[in-house]
Amino acid sequence: MEQRRSRVGRVLVALRLAAVSAVIGAALAALVVGVIRKDVPVLATGGGVLALLVLLAFLGGRRGAGGDAPPARRTALARIEDLRATGGETADVPVTFRLTVAPEPEDERPAYRVKISQSINLVDIPAYRPRGIAVVEYHPEKPWDVRIVTRPTPEWSRRAEEAEIDSAPESTLVRDPDGGAGAWCLLVLVGLLAGAALVVLSFRGELFASGDAGESAAKESSSSSASRTFSTSTTVSGPSSSLLTFGRMRVTAMELEARVDSAYVTSLRIEDHRMAVRGDSARPLAETVHLPSLPYELLPGLVREARATLGVREAESWRIDVTPGGVAGAGPRVRVTVSGTEGTAHLDADVTGRITDRRAVGVS
Repeated sequence: MEQRRSRVGRVLVALRLAAVSAVIGAALAALVVGVIRKDVPVLATGGGVLALLVLLAFLGGRRGAGGDAPPARRTALARIEDLRATGGETADVPVTFRLTVAPEPEDERPAYRVKISQSINLVDIPAYRPRGIAVVEYHPEKPWDVRIVTRPTPEWSRRAEEAEIDSAPESTLVRDPDGGAGAWCLLVLVGLLAGAALVVLSFRGELFASGDAGESAAKESSSSSASRTFSTSTTVSGPSSSLLTFGRMRVTAMELEARVDSAYVTSLRIEDHRMAVRGDSARPLAETVHLPSLPYELLPGLVREARATLGVREAESWRIDVTPGGVAGAGPRVRVTVSGTEGTAHLDADVTGRITDRRAVGVS
């Protein structure tokens, strides 16, 4: 019901905007026609209508300035459906989230989907992963205005850890009605042209001595992508070429993600100066690794742990392999392998950086 009222409201706003635009276009055309034909009544009519519109806009602006203050933001829980980092040059990374927001019962609003973009600190990104629960704030009258609370209160943090939220249908996705600026501009342009054309056609006998105006048309092209496999790698260089440098892993992974045009891969390999990914778009998401949500900031610590505790005193090389979890919902598996003169050893960890297994040198 609320979505229906919102659609009706948007239609009424569009009709009002089109009507006002048509009147403005007609008034402007009347001014031009009055000047060309030296017709004082037409010229006065166009000028009078424009003056009236300016006066009404001024009075409406003053009345709107004295309106009530906007409602306070409210806190709720949201399920993270998907997220994608869109940069990584600074400590705060722009991330695009798809959320299912579950308002509190007193709001009397069902859960709905929303797409937002917010900058998240590099260190905090591993805390946000698909199917996880986050604390958010939103405007009750502007449900598309949602922000993730990066430092929630202890009470809300506890609720987020204990909550389970089902995904809302894709049909509940809400958007900012003012976000489609291009559509509104097009509507205004059409209204202006329609009003002007109406006046000009009324005097076409005197005004159509010159050539006709030309038209331009735009075409849309659609393409379908078939199932594909992909693999790519990159070698880093420069003063801080080691991928153990803070932030370097995430930046490199985002570069590979942009290169393959997919955030989901079937394997990720990281070495001191090289990173490689492989993927298959036909794989279910549960059998893939989501690149933006990996804890890159924790991986150098796992490498140091493997070098120090697995019996390889002079580790000549190290490697990190990230693969999908074997059990649904278990998260990706991280294996750190170190090699040296004593042999090769490895340790396994989960997506939170918790070590789950060690295979030291000399241990069968």
